[in-house]
Amino acid sequence: QVQLVESGGGLVQAGGSLRLSCAASASGRTFSSYAMGWFRQAPGKEREFVAAISGSGSSTTYADSVKGRFPISRDNAKNTVYLQMNTLKPEDTAVYYCAASKRVIAITRVYEYEYWGRGTQVTVSS
Repeated sequence: QVQLVESGGGLVQAGGSLRLSCAASASGRTFSSYAMGWFRQAPGKEREFVAAISGSGSSTTYADSVKGRFPISRDNAKNTVYLQMNTLKPEDTAVYYCAASKRVIAITRVYEYEYWGRGTQVTVSS
């Protein structure tokens, strides 16, 4: 079982930056045995993949829309995953969700993640 709590969202102007954090509490398995991902959902739209990182942190993958702007990282000693959001655009406005998967490798599909946080709102003004 994994509980995830996101933080770091807020209101920012276009071109600005935010760093999201996701603190995990895991029982039965170590945090490093989970792949972690970030997804987002804008009003009226489906939840979409943003970025993912393998359990060891050695492998990452990104949606084309954020590649080069939103690096994902993790600190397994702190049971935390981060999403650094740079050069933000109004179209990045959404609720951002952290998710954990038992699959260890970095994966991109919603159904491959077993555990989800409640989300944090990111709003980018133009």
